[in-house]
Amino acid sequence: MSAQGSKSARVQDRPNRLVVKLGTNLLTGGGETLDIEIMADLVGQMASLIKDGHEVLVVTSGAVAGGRRVVARQPGIGQPGNGDVPGRQVLAALGMPELMRTYDELFAEHDIAVAQTLISRPDIANRQRYLNVRNTLESILNIGAVPIINENDVVTVEELEGDVFGDNDRLSASIANAVNADGLLLLGHEDGLFTADPNVDKTAKRIESVVHIDDRIEAMAGDARDGRGQGGMRSKVEAARMATRFGAYTVIAAGRTPGVIGRIANGEGIGTRFKPTTDRVEGWKRFLLTGKASSRGGVVIDAGATKALQYGGNSLLPAGVLRVDGSFERGANISILEQAGDVVAWGITNYRSTDIERILGVRSDRIESILGYGYGPDIVHRNNMALAGNGHETTTDADSESTERAAER
Repeated sequence: MSAQGSKSARVQDRPNRLVVKLGTNLLTGGGETLDIEIMADLVGQMASLIKDGHEVLVVTSGAVAGGRRVVARQPGIGQPGNGDVPGRQVLAALGMPELMRTYDELFAEHDIAVAQTLISRPDIANRQRYLNVRNTLESILNIGAVPIINENDVVTVEELEGDVFGDNDRLSASIANAVNADGLLLLGHEDGLFTADPNVDKTAKRIESVVHIDDRIEAMAGDARDGRGQGGMRSKVEAARMATRFGAYTVIAAGRTPGVIGRIANGEGIGTRFKPTTDRVEGWKRFLLTGKASSRGGVVIDAGATKALQYGGNSLLPAGVLRVDGSFERGANISILEQAGDVVAWGITNYRSTDIERILGVRSDRIESILGYGYGPDIVHRNNMALAGNGHETTTDADSESTERAAER
C-alpha cells in the first residue's frame, strides 16, 4: 500500500485530495489570539501543494481566538464574559470575520481564493443536507478555491450537544468522508500519539504507525488539558477511526514541524499515521459511517443478532433487539450496539424509537398486528447498514460513485 493508501479508479482520475484540520493551540502558538506568522506558514505549505496539483480543504478552529484578537486590537470594545457560553459566542461572532479575513489575505498572496463554509451536525446527519454539503464542497474545489470549514460557534451551546460535533476533529473526519478524501491531517500541538502522556512521562514513545485502533490504542489517548480547544487526543483517535473506515489515511502531527503538510502528503514518517482499514467505501456507506458524529440514538441487540449482522449479511429484525437508547424518528441514522456497548453497525431505521420499544423481541410477522401498521420486517435493512468493522464493506465498481451521484441529482 502506498503512503496515501489504495485508491479507487474514481479517486485516481482526480488530484490527491486532503482535509487539513488546524487546531486552536496551533493557530495561536499556545497563546490567546491568532498567530499570523504561524498561519502564514501553514497557508504557504497548503498553497504549494495546490500548485503541485493537490486539492485541499481546511477545517479550522480559532474563531474564539480571532475574537480575542479583535478585542485586543480595539480597546473600545467591551470585554465579553470570560469562559461562559454567551461570552464564547460573542468572541466567536467577532472572530469569524477576523479568521476568514486572515485566511483570505494569506491565500490571496498565492492567488488562491477561499470560500467560508459553516457546517453543523444536522448538515451531516440528514441525507439530503449531507448531499448538499458534499456537492457544494466539490463545486468549490472544481473552481480552484479552498473551502475554509468550521462549525457555527456563534449558535453552538452546550445545551444543544445533540446538534453539534463538539470539536473540529470529528467534523474534519465527517468532511473527509463526504468528499472521499485521500488523507486527513490532524495538526495541533502534540507530535502524534504516544504510549503515555509525554508531558508527564519522559519515557513515552511516539507511535509511528497504527494499523488497527483497538483498546490498547484508545487507552493511550487522553483529553485536552489546556482549555483553549475542545478536542483532545481521544477525539483525534476517534476521528482517525472514522476516516480510516472509509479508506482515508489519517495523520496526527505537530503543526509547527517544518514543512509538515507537504512532508506528510509525500508519505514521510511524521507524527502518527493511521492506515486505512479498507480500500474504498461506496458513497451511501460513507454517509452511514458518519455514525458517531450523526447518529441520534440506537438499539442494543443480542448475541445472535450480532453474529447475524457481522457474519451472515443479515438485516436487523425486531426479534434480536433488547433495548432502545435515545429518541429518534423513522429514517434516522442510528447506532446498533452489542450488549457490551460496542458499536456493531450504523444504519437507517425503518421505525421510530417508540415503535421499536413496542415490537422489540417479537417476530417480524407480528409487527403490523402490534403497531397497527408496518414498514417492512426489518428494523434496519442490510442495504441501509454499514458495519463498524467495515473491512468487507467495499466495492470494486469504479462507476458506483458516479452512478449514485446521477441518481441523487
